[in-house]
Amino acid sequence: MIPTVVWGTGNVGRAAIRAVDAHPALELTAVLVHDPAKTGRDAGELGGLDRRLGVSATDDVGAVLDARPRAVVYAASGDLRPDEALADVVRAVAAGAVVVTPALYPLYDQRGAPPEFRDPVLAAVAEGGGSLFVSGVDPGWGNDVLPLLVSGLGTVVDAVRCQEIFDYSTYEQEESVRHLIGMGHPMDYEPLMLAPSIPTMVWGGQIRLMARALGVELDDIRETLDRRALDTTVTTRTMGVFEAGTQGAVRFEVQGVVDGSPRIVIEHVTRIHASCAPDWPAPPDGGDGAHRVIIEGRPRIVVTVEATDEGENRSAGGNATAVGRLVGAIDWLVDAEPGLYDALDVPLRPATGRLGRK
Repeated sequence: MIPTVVWGTGNVGRAAIRAVDAHPALELTAVLVHDPAKTGRDAGELGGLDRRLGVSATDDVGAVLDARPRAVVYAASGDLRPDEALADVVRAVAAGAVVVTPALYPLYDQRGAPPEFRDPVLAAVAEGGGSLFVSGVDPGWGNDVLPLLVSGLGTVVDAVRCQEIFDYSTYEQEESVRHLIGMGHPMDYEPLMLAPSIPTMVWGGQIRLMARALGVELDDIRETLDRRALDTTVTTRTMGVFEAGTQGAVRFEVQGVVDGSPRIVIEHVTRIHASCAPDWPAPPDGGDGAHRVIIEGRPRIVVTVEATDEGENRSAGGNATAVGRLVGAIDWLVDAEPGLYDALDVPLRPATGRLGRK
């Protein structure tokens, strides 16, 4: 069994606790939390399980890493604290752990990552013999391994489009939804996530990674943005009221341009309520969210993935599949050489030993 730590217990961390507990090769040995109110609580409770796991949450990072865990799922957010997240990850890798995380956007395409992100990780690998694999929660597989796999089914491929279609009304991360993305703010408010160049900073690595796999040179990476206001005031279950006239939907694209045309596109269509921007793409059954890959060419191929978790919550389902990709890579990474890995390096494998496992 591989001693494994889950660091963070938010939307991603809850799913990570469940994924580690379910994996036959992994043993959950510690849960790290920042909120003092969570210290001492059982991991099963924090993970939304109906049973105790016998692992109490702690905020003592030093003690946990001094125990030399073989793996760490770093589930703390890096959205507003990238430097701190990088420092945490580097500390775990230097302690000899295999680390998997969605928190470090620049390392989605680790080969093209800025030196200020790549070099500290490589130094930690050399020092401690750990490894790092970064894949997104949007989810990463929907913007790399799935579209690349499906592209291989076509005779002629003109363009690859990856869509995330998401209703934020069920999401439990209010600060990000309201302030980072801008839902509920006046239309003249510029949220950080939508500021020029920020979408490319976050998703450009996945565009570059797909271009590398497809064997094409990018001319440029461009962005498009559209925003819609709410026609009526809406009340959400998790975040309360969003007033009419404030931002209620966002649609943007990060476009990889090849020979003058957008050929590799990551598109996000997000709403705070299904009634906003009804003419934009929506999940096929009117649910909370879906992930879709469209291969334009001959034949035209469309693959739509819907996932639910924590009841019928598709936002939690998207997180769960992203976490499944990360946690499912741990035993492969443990057997591999120490290093810095990306989605083209780490295979997506069957759920061996997990069929029928509770």
